[in-house]
Amino acid sequence: MLRPTKHSHPDRTVVNVALVLLKHLRKNRFGRYSDLRAFSKKSVKGSDSLFLPALNFLFLLGLIEYKPKTDAIEYVGPNEAL
Repeated sequence: MLRPTKHSHPDRTVVNVALVLLKHLRKNRFGRYSDLRAFSKKSVKGSDSLFLPALNFLFLLGLIEYKPKTDAIEYVGPNEAL
């Protein structure tokens, strides 16, 4: 859910999970898919269903790229994807 309602918990939204993943990726530059999933599960309670939409959101913003050979996600920054 990208659009909050009065029933949305601020810590259990796509934007929050994307922020947690982005902070982790900016620090480490790379992250394996399974490791990022485990990290988000540990960091945000109930993030099982929000993990993939958060990755999609970051990809649409041009902040990450997926490397299929290594099954890793790379942080590319705001302008490097263009």
